[in-house]
Formats: sequence, structure tokens, C-alpha cells
Amino acid sequence: MRFTGLVAGFLMMIAAVAAEAQETWVQIEAQPSLREGEERARAYSGVFPNVNGFAMTTGWYAVVLGPFTPEEAERQLFLLKSERLIPADSYIATGSRFGSQFWPVGGTAALPQPEAPAVDTLTATQPSALPDETPNEARRSEALLLAEERRALQEALQWEGFYTGAIDGAFGAGTRRSMGAWQAAKGYEASGILTTAQRAELMAAYQVDLAAIGLETVTEDEAGIEIALPLALISFDRYQPPFVHYGEKDGSGFRALLISQKGDQATLSGLYDIMQTLEIVPVSGDRQLNATSFVLTGQNDRLQSYSQAELAGGTIKGFTLVWPAAEADRAARVVEAMKASFRSLGDTALDEGLGTPLAEDHAKLMSGLEIRRPALSRSGFYLDGTGLVATTDEVIAECRRLTLDGGIEADTVLHDAATGLAVLKPRTSLAPRARATLSSGRINSEIAVAGFSYQDALDTAVMSFGTLADTRGLGGEEQLTRLSVRTLDGDAGGPVLDATGAVVGMLLPRDKDGSRVLPEDVGLALDGTTIRAALAGAGLVAEPVAETASTAALAPEDLTMLGRDMTVLVSCWN
Repeated sequence: MRFTGLVAGFLMMIAAVAAEAQETWVQIEAQPSLREGEERARAYSGVFPNVNGFAMTTGWYAVVLGPFTPEEAERQLFLLKSERLIPADSYIATGSRFGSQFWPVGGTAALPQPEAPAVDTLTATQPSALPDETPNEARRSEALLLAEERRALQEALQWEGFYTGAIDGAFGAGTRRSMGAWQAAKGYEASGILTTAQRAELMAAYQVDLAAIGLETVTEDEAGIEIALPLALISFDRYQPPFVHYGEKDGSGFRALLISQKGDQATLSGLYDIMQTLEIVPVSGDRQLNATSFVLTGQNDRLQSYSQAELAGGTIKGFTLVWPAAEADRAARVVEAMKASFRSLGDTALDEGLGTPLAEDHAKLMSGLEIRRPALSRSGFYLDGTGLVATTDEVIAECRRLTLDGGIEADTVLHDAATGLAVLKPRTSLAPRARATLSSGRINSEIAVAGFSYQDALDTAVMSFGTLADTRGLGGEEQLTRLSVRTLDGDAGGPVLDATGAVVGMLLPRDKDGSRVLPEDVGLALDGTTIRAALAGAGLVAEPVAETASTAALAPEDLTMLGRDMTVLVSCWN
């Protein structure tokens, strides 16, 4: 856009230059032969409308732009060189050493130029249309670059993903390899030396990207952080410690958090755990936690995010960037820019008085961020010492991912649709505090159901007490037992314990088809001996789950502890 604007201004200026103006020129090249002079003049004519060529008294052939007034020539020289549209060694020429004109063929330099047509900024000539150079010519023009121009080229190559070295302006082997890789990606010969036109193309694309993203260095005094942020995509929203919120701008889909709080290693670890429960950190992605820092990445089919934080001097500081999945390429560049620019400003951290602080609570994050919630949660209970879990098949239906207690991933290893039994195996071996001893119950005996009645709202199972009303189902089913106990949906899959602590059944979900409505205190359970037979038939336990031999009733507090220790929250995530 800057290039086309410059060309438009250049064309308008030419229309105002009269034939009688003093002949001052911008000399851009000199070639040793007429043939080479004509080739270069022809190439430049594809970009500029006022290219002229003259034989010089030195025997060389000059390619020039003009004519201009002296003041305008100086201005155009500065503009064109600063935009890298002409070689860096171009200079002002008065024409005193010019002889006969060879370009345009049959043309006369003193003739007024026609008024330029309107320039279409979408189709105007791009920098890549500049005349090409040999490697030797490219190296000579490159040698004239200022140190800041050389660093800018490295930054542009880094932005495009070709350069990973230091931004030092030194064109060593790493910079040369990155230049060659960029040339190859653009279809040029991979010489490792960018021509003037290639440099202009690279820088123009870089500037367009920066303008679209609006990358600017922000000093956040309240948080004690300095960082480059994409301010064309996000804008400041609010303070809610430990976060500074930046919301999406103009529907970009990008969001950002700056992280700043006082704390220690335990605080860092707690923040790491809690951030993984947020919707903005999808469950799929790399996770790294060590003593003084963490990195979290996440992606799903809708969004992606990157988070990092570091503990130093009693403060935790970092950032999160969130973006739509379709913007992955652009976001990767922004993340690298944010990582490279991030700087902690002393031990300043967000004052908790600026907003509601982060509550280290799995059920609620008091910072204005949405917690990622499972599609469905039910109860289950441990069957052996490795963490094998029995639960209701209601929780596994159309489920992409299963977890135990909110974070331990598990797989279905047995599904018996006829009985409603599902057995899950954790991907990491566990050491449960208690496991089930399966048995059959007795009519009118006291029972207790352990379950997560309120699904993931509590992190401990609830005990519901009642009686075993019948050892058969309502239709006489021998694999079922009928209970007299009040339960909630989240209790389904939980163990039914008798007074001795033996598991005499697994609570089944209430009938949801609407064809009949049972009294609230009527429930059905899959009989314990049926569960034991299914496990033995599938060979899922090294030692068959034995029937209890104890007949001594447990104290109520001991029964409660046993039930809670063997019961686990089973969650389905989609």
C-alpha cells in the first residue's frame, strides 16, 4: 500500500513538471554497454513512467528518473531510497555528463509527460517488478544498507518464519540460509543474497502484516509488564487480578491476558492447574510445568491458545494469547513477537484491589473467565488397586473424552449395554484409597449410596441413606435390586453399600423416556454379583473381586469414609 501510494504521488508530480523545468535527474544505474542500459531502462519502465536513458561522456550508459526541479529531485531521491524502490547508491545528476538519449527509443526527455491515470491500489505494480540483479549487483547494493535496514530485514525474515537468530544486522551463515529459504519459498533462485527488488518485496509484506496486526509495545505499569501486543486485533478491557484482560477488537476473535501476581512455587502450580480448566485453554496441547515456570498450549477445532508464566523474585508474570483456529499462521507470528518482547518491570504485581482476585477453586474462577465444563458427569467406584472403575454407560454415550476426578483420562474397556454397565481403565495407573468388595444384598437391610449428586460442583461424594427394598427389579429382573432411597442424577453409577461396607450394587440412572414416573424414593441398582460375573468373564481383574466375608456393621462415620474413598467422579467431555 505504501508503494502504490508512492507511485501515485510520483505520477501526479510528473504531470506538473513542465518541459522548460531545469533538468535535474535521479540517476539510479549506469551500465557499461548500450544493450545492458536498454535492458535495465526497459525493466524500470515497468514500474516508473519517467525513465530515461543517456549515453555518458565516460562511455557508460545512465538510467535516470526525471526531469525534476532540484528541490523535487532531492525529495524524490529521499523517498524512493527510504522505500527501497531504487538502489541505495542512487544520486542526483545535473545532466552535465549526459550525451545522446537512448531511452525511450526515439523519445525526447524535455517533452512534458502525460497526466497519469488513476492508480488502482489493488492492481498497481508491486516491488517485485523492479529490475532484477545479479548476485554481485545484489551484494553491492546490500553493502550500502544502513545497520538499521539490515536489522529490519532480519526482523522481516524472522516474522516470515525463516530466521531464528539474533537481530544484530550481521548477515552471517544463519541469515544467508534464511534468505535462501525465503527466496526458494517465493520461487526465486536461492542465492542467499536478496536483490533490491526482493528486499522491497519482503519488507512490503512485513509492513502490511504489521499494519494489519497493529503490533505495538505496551507498558502496563499496574502489572509491571512490558510486551508487544497486536492492538489492531485486541483492546484493553479490564483489570481482574491476576489478569489484565484484552478483549477482541472488531470481531477479530483474538483475546489476550497479562498475568501478574505475588506468589511462590505453590501459587504457580495452582495457577497452572486452574488455567487448564478454562475454556480458553483447550484440553489438547502440550503442558510443561517446572519449579519456576509453566507453558500451556491448547487447540481444538474452534480456538487455540498459548500461555506462559514465570516465577521470579516473589512475583508470577506471563501472558496468554487466544485466537480462532483459522488464524493459526498469523497467531504463531504474534506469539513469537510477544515472547521476544516480554519483559518484567521489577517486582510490581497487580493490586488485588483492582478487581476480584483469582479464587483457587475448581468450581469457580473469580476472574471473568469461563470455566470449561464437562458435557455430563456421573459417579463410579474403584474395582482394583490400579484404578479400574465401574460406572453407568450413560456417561460414555457419544463421548469424545472421559476423565476421572476431572483430570485423569480413561478409556472404556467394557460396555454391557444390556445391563448398563461400563468399566473404565485410567491411562495412568492409580492407587485408590479404597476399592469395592462386591456382594449380594438382603431385603430390608440398610444401604447407603455414595455419589456425586451435584456432578462437578463438589469434589467429595455425597452419602444418601435408605433400604434395599427387594433383590429383584420391578419386573422381576434377577440382575437388579430395588432401593428405597432419594438420589439425584449425578449419583448414577455410584456404589450401593450395605452396613458392612460391601458393595451390593451400582445405582442405575432413572428412567428418562417419560413413559412412567417412579416415586422419588424408588431406585434401581445393578446387582453386585452380576458386576462380579461380568468382570470375571472379561478377565479385567488379576484376582476376581471376592464376596465379602465380614458380617460386622461399620460405624456410620467409617461407612461414610469408605464410600467416599472408593467413589470417583466420571466426566464426559465433548
